[in-house]
Amino acid sequence: MALSISRRILRSFTSLNSLRPLSASNVKANILGDGVSWVESSVFRKDESLFLACRRYSTSLLTPDSSDGSFPSDLLSKKRVSIPEREIGLLQDLVIPVTNFNNEDKGFMCLAGDVFDVPIRKDIIHRVVRWQLAKRQQGTHSTKTISEVSGTGRKPWNQKGTGRARHGTLRGPQFRGGATMHGPKPRSHAIKLNKKVRRLGLKIALSARAAEGKASNIPFHLLVFEDLEIPSHKTKNVVNYFNQLENTKKLLVVDGGPISEKLKLATQNVHYVNVLPSIGLNVYSILLHDTLVMSRDAVNKIVERMHTPINR
Repeated sequence: MALSISRRILRSFTSLNSLRPLSASNVKANILGDGVSWVESSVFRKDESLFLACRRYSTSLLTPDSSDGSFPSDLLSKKRVSIPEREIGLLQDLVIPVTNFNNEDKGFMCLAGDVFDVPIRKDIIHRVVRWQLAKRQQGTHSTKTISEVSGTGRKPWNQKGTGRARHGTLRGPQFRGGATMHGPKPRSHAIKLNKKVRRLGLKIALSARAAEGKASNIPFHLLVFEDLEIPSHKTKNVVNYFNQLENTKKLLVVDGGPISEKLKLATQNVHYVNVLPSIGLNVYSILLHDTLVMSRDAVNKIVERMHTPINR
């Protein structure tokens, strides 16, 4: 236990030792047990002040199961020391293992911190997803106005004398088969979103996948493969690997270039595994899948794309 000296005791030592000369060093050692000792040393004067330094030296490892009586076991915690989790959003480079569909060790890869470790912002994700869904909407809805509806243009009956309401055409919106007033017309639903916000949204989505992990054997929801080569075009090659993943419902595989024919045939009948080239990677697709698998080439191309200056 650390030696604590109050200010009052320190003042008393100062007053007592100011009347006599001090030695160069005054060392006192006490033995607490078989392997633990603390040394009280270096009592000296500096600018008419007295400093008492106490240092403790340990020569053995104390555990709650120690039986040598060197330290009370009730003061030692039996709880396991937990390692603090990594703080997200510090733009620190990440080092993750590289593997393949056969779970072979292929070394490690460093992920750029400005792409895979940016602060998580839900508002940016919401804006980018809304922009994506609005832009992909076809907007081919159309209704007919009174000039486009098929039918005659003559007056159906006389203005007066019939007792009925006056009408000038049967193509009005109040008649069956008539026009639709203020109905939708073909248009674009796309909204404007700055390129830097779109790029930031993709960085946030990648950072979120790299930071989270639900399965015990998968430290990241972002997995990096050396390549996406599979032995054959059989679907079982992909299904067998997917069954090894825990708590994963949908898998997104991203390759750097065009998708190979074997991988395309192996995944086309599996609805929970989708394949994209790196140029088609987007925020909405990342959010729809639990786990993201990227090849080395895909990671390099994504980082290169994120570092390319935006054309104004």
